[in-house]
Amino acid sequence: MGKLNIFEITFSNPQGVFYGGQLIQGHVTVELNAEMKMRGIRLHFEGGARVHWSEEHSTGTGKDRRTTTTHYSSNETYFNHILVLFGKGPGQKGDDPVLQAGRYVYPFNFQLPTGIPSSYESHTGRVRYSVGGVIDRPWKFDHTTKRAFTIVDPLDLNLDPQARQGATANGQKTLCCLCCKSGPISAVLRLDRLGYVPGEAIPISCEIHNGSRRSMSSSFVQLKQTVLYHATSKTKTMCNTVSKISHGSIQPGDDDIWNGDLLSIPPLPPSGLRGCQIIDITYTVTLNVDPSGVGTDLVVPMNILIGSIPLQSVARQYGPPPPLPLPPAGSDIPIQPITPSAPSNIDIPPPSYAECAFGKVNIREENDNEHTRGNMDYAPVYTYYNWNQHDANTFVPVTEEQNKL
Repeated sequence: MGKLNIFEITFSNPQGVFYGGQLIQGHVTVELNAEMKMRGIRLHFEGGARVHWSEEHSTGTGKDRRTTTTHYSSNETYFNHILVLFGKGPGQKGDDPVLQAGRYVYPFNFQLPTGIPSSYESHTGRVRYSVGGVIDRPWKFDHTTKRAFTIVDPLDLNLDPQARQGATANGQKTLCCLCCKSGPISAVLRLDRLGYVPGEAIPISCEIHNGSRRSMSSSFVQLKQTVLYHATSKTKTMCNTVSKISHGSIQPGDDDIWNGDLLSIPPLPPSGLRGCQIIDITYTVTLNVDPSGVGTDLVVPMNILIGSIPLQSVARQYGPPPPLPLPPAGSDIPIQPITPSAPSNIDIPPPSYAECAFGKVNIREENDNEHTRGNMDYAPVYTYYNWNQHDANTFVPVTEEQNKL
């Protein structure tokens, strides 16, 4: 057994979820089996965004064909702060102290800046917040530990007039049938409002008329997340299918009516990713009519807003939340009761926090190694309002790599 038994970071808020401007409090526990000489023990609070992807480009033909790889990237820093808990800070002179065997608890606090964006993780870009601990040993390998935490941007739908407005979108498409044109297929999509929060279900109303001489294989509605990643010289667009509901075939001359079918909204980051200049997120509800045989879908899109704080008029319909919220039917997303309340002055049932619908990522970075302590599998959590106890549909998110535009 080595000299170091325990080196871990604990937040006073066990969920590790914070808002910009809040004070992060917690403690670091160090347990030594024998004395250890060190320069000091310190914490590194870090928050920032990063975008990176690679593209291959080929030139020439035959034996002269060459392939080059171009990397695109961009970075933002929101804070970068070092806090010394014991001994000396980086670059300070003086004798190196010795910490005797035993268990030590070092409290800490850190004031978050205001206006920072929500946490977000993907293979192409991220907004990540973490605190790393290091036991700095002279002439020996340092001991390190790491803990990620989540920032939630309190995007209040009540402050956006569009959120409470209803909207209608229309679409029409004419198919070719052998050598002549067929009649058009047409569709109308209606939403009673454009602002929602995770945990709600969107009632879908639409009418589809198949005026063609071909049958439609199906109609379906999707909630899609579109993410723009801005590198210094190029922008990359990725699209994720978040949730989906379907109807069956539509024969020639027939209609299909949707009367309030429910499209679930899983835990997601809020629209826009406010405060981040290199990643932008939008959400769209799309109605698709899929013709049988060869032919592209009729697509009727409608942009919506996903916030962190719901419309007051909607929240009042549900009253106090149940004592222990349950996840949507068919979902294995873990949900925990919320501890701190969202910074809002409106009277709404409080949310829970739920793990992002796209799951965990590995947060090990270049300056981490296989000996860095802490859980390296992390998923941000977002506000989740478990109001709709329904069996609408199970959301099975499709990864962005499967949705490249």
